[in-house]
Amino acid sequence: MLAKMTHVRLVGGGCVSGLPLVEVRPRPVPRSAERAALMRRARLLAWGGNAWHVIEFAIAVAAGVAAGSIALVGFGLDSLVEVAAGTVIVWLFTGRRVGAGEAAERRAQQLIAASFFVLAAYVAVEAGRDLIGGDHPQTSWVGIGLAAVTAPTMPLLARAKRRVGLELGSSATVSESAQNLLCAYLSIALLIGLGANALAGWWWADPLAALVIAAVAVREGRSSWRGDACGCCAPADGPQCR
Repeated sequence: MLAKMTHVRLVGGGCVSGLPLVEVRPRPVPRSAERAALMRRARLLAWGGNAWHVIEFAIAVAAGVAAGSIALVGFGLDSLVEVAAGTVIVWLFTGRRVGAGEAAERRAQQLIAASFFVLAAYVAVEAGRDLIGGDHPQTSWVGIGLAAVTAPTMPLLARAKRRVGLELGSSATVSESAQNLLCAYLSIALLIGLGANALAGWWWADPLAALVIAAVAVREGRSSWRGDACGCCAPADGPQCR
């Protein structure tokens, strides 16, 4: 007597004869795998941001030297600070530091805070020097174009980094996203300053806006140093935002 043949149904189509009819579903992705994917995304965002900031640095410094614009040169040097902050994030989520916990997270956050303070000090000194010296930079349409491109794109990068940082429970990643947002504010200030100088001859608009950006950088640096940049509850298996 021949046994009745049955089939196994496979998700995605197809069947295997000779077995009881059952449906096979994929297993849920483990939380550790989700976290590994988030860390890869954090590294990719950091590397992508660094690539743009290197280009930004080269264009801003060259245009700033050509126009005699300290604001443009300062904007270019700010890009180097951004590269340093992005490199900290890559360092945090690479090798033995992956999953190292609160100590590595705290160290990374303090390094980012230090980069905020360096940026604030440089911008404040150069802006004060421009105001006191009364230096009138030449018009730089290249600088205006660079600021016009950077101002709307940096918030998008900052939002993506912040989302990953919140999901990871990483205060350092959230702090670094805030620095990208600060870069957008600096771009707007640069755009206003260069535009006012080019169209109305208001040379002092640029250093005044830069002083506002310096004050914001100090505030963000203090927040990052204290570790209260997340404003969220961290996942149970990740570093805690405090």
